[in-house]
Order: sequence, then structure tokens, then C-alpha cells
Amino acid sequence: MRKFAKIFIMIRIELNRINGDFGFEAKDAFGHTARMDSSPETGGQDFGIRPMQMLLMGLGGCSGIDIVSILRKQRQTVEKFSMVVEGERETGKEPSLWQNVHIVFHLEGNIDPDKARKACELSMEKYCSVAATLKEARCHISWDVRVAPATTSIQ
Repeated sequence: MRKFAKIFIMIRIELNRINGDFGFEAKDAFGHTARMDSSPETGGQDFGIRPMQMLLMGLGGCSGIDIVSILRKQRQTVEKFSMVVEGERETGKEPSLWQNVHIVFHLEGNIDPDKARKACELSMEKYCSVAATLKEARCHISWDVRVAPATTSIQ
């Protein structure tokens, strides 16, 4: 019987403080950058995204990539795709983790609504690493899927 070793992927992220006390710029392994800061109420200068909100952005991006990939394989045409991610954090605790997150996926195109729902379910329950990370921290994630037919423009 063969034993399989777990393979871990090491990624390097660099952060540099470049604005005030809490304004950081992060650079990923490929040179892409994002700015982060704390809120003005806690001493930040509104220089960038709050780190915990960036986690929700990562959830949206991760699931979006999964969903489009799944639907492409099913020969569904996704013309437009957007989502709204809302989260609620624990109160009175440090650290204050995400407790509840709700996503509304908005898809438009020649898409079977059942296939869209299944693609979202597969992403959220099986493929999305960010969703799995949040669930490990006991976050409840719920979602809705809204599919609209492709819009045709007359010119």
C-alpha cells in the first residue's frame, strides 16, 4: 500500500509600513500589491483595506474562480458575474473572528440555474480554500444564487 505525503506550498508575502502607523502595502509572490490600514477610529488613516475585510474579498475571489471554472466545464456562458459578501464578526472578543458570512452570487448569461446553484455549492463545500479556512474557525457561511438570462442589446 502506497502512502502519500502531504505537500505544502510555501508562498512568500512581503509587507512594508508605508503610511502612518498602520498603513501597510503587501506584495505577493508575483509582485501584485494591496494596501491595508486600520480604521481612523483605531488610529489608522483610511489608507487601505481593513485586513479582515480583505479576508472576505479573498473568499469572494476564491469562490468566483471556482464557480466560473465549473460552469465553463459545463459549457455555460457566464457573461456577467458579481457578488455581495456580508459578514458579521464576534463582539466583545479578541481576536474578533468572522461568525456569519452571507454571499449573494449574481450571474448573467446562458446559464442553467440548477447548474449555477450546484457550482456554488461545490465551491463553498468542496473547492474554496478560503471558505474551508473560515469554517475551521467556526464561521457559518450561507449563500444565495441569482441567475438572470443574457441581455441582448439592439444597436
